[in-house]
Amino acid sequence: MRFLITGTAGFVGFHLARRLLADGHQVTGFDGMTPYYDVQLKRDRHAVLEANDGFHAHVAMLEDMDALTRAAEQAQPDVIVHLAAQAGVRYSLENPRAYVDSNLVGSFNVLEIARLTQPAHLLLASTSSVYGANTQMPFSETDPTDHPMTLYAATKKAMEAMSHSYAHLWNLPTTCFRFFTVYGPWGRPDMALFKFVAQIEAGQPIPVFGNGQMQRDFTYIDDLVEAVARLVDVVPVRGEPVQGEGVTDTLSPAAPWRIVNLGGGAPAGLMQLITSTEAALGRTAIKDMLPMQPGDVPVTHADYRLLEALTGYRPRTSLEEGIARFVEWYRDYRKTG
Repeated sequence: MRFLITGTAGFVGFHLARRLLADGHQVTGFDGMTPYYDVQLKRDRHAVLEANDGFHAHVAMLEDMDALTRAAEQAQPDVIVHLAAQAGVRYSLENPRAYVDSNLVGSFNVLEIARLTQPAHLLLASTSSVYGANTQMPFSETDPTDHPMTLYAATKKAMEAMSHSYAHLWNLPTTCFRFFTVYGPWGRPDMALFKFVAQIEAGQPIPVFGNGQMQRDFTYIDDLVEAVARLVDVVPVRGEPVQGEGVTDTLSPAAPWRIVNLGGGAPAGLMQLITSTEAALGRTAIKDMLPMQPGDVPVTHADYRLLEALTGYRPRTSLEEGIARFVEWYRDYRKTG
């Protein structure tokens, strides 16, 4: 199949593109190479992809509709996967306009491209952050998401709503998936694990927000990519919900559209993350205990039952195993990067 993937120089986009190329698909990648974090890491990811003849890269911003149109014309996509976004909960407090430009205007442009090209399936990345102030655990796709805690979450919720309207108006089969704290090799330097490893290796204190009481449903990158790859073939069809014990499908009554959590349903505490990181590094962290930061939530916990009913799969990699793989990559990359 032919794929158009936005965000291929990003963490998830890189891994998904590499997986699809290994499976023999053609991938056209689109990425803005924004300086939100080290651009060299993004270039290195793209360099790995460009070693495959089936990959073609376009470097431009999502807001550039002409560039996105050219990429789509080259790709002639059977499937569009929209992963590019301005990420980061805390950065949305510093530079909110970046989230409006990328996550709203950019996502609108992707929806327009989908309307024009009519792919067999449009898949879009959302986030567990949309659950906001929700206190019901685990987070189910049918839970209300009306109280976002950050602009980042609000823009992702808006993207979900915009995609539903396009799915309805233009009969676009669409799946939105909500990521839960993805981590692993080639990860983002702004994420906690990357920061902790770098700081512990350098003998620097690590900031432990929420006094270490926070919990996250950590999802290893290979598990996430496997779930997305399987969802590609699970095309929503209006009026044909999935059946399963205890499962409530999110298939819309008005469109070929659904939302799926991508998480394993096994939250781990921040202190467990730190302990596992110390074990993988063979070093003890210097901990700076701090209060919760604005916009953070105490717990995320995915209800994985819909994902499992749709794909027969859910993330299962243990935090200890995933962290060990990240540390191995980090040390190798630091030597060669």
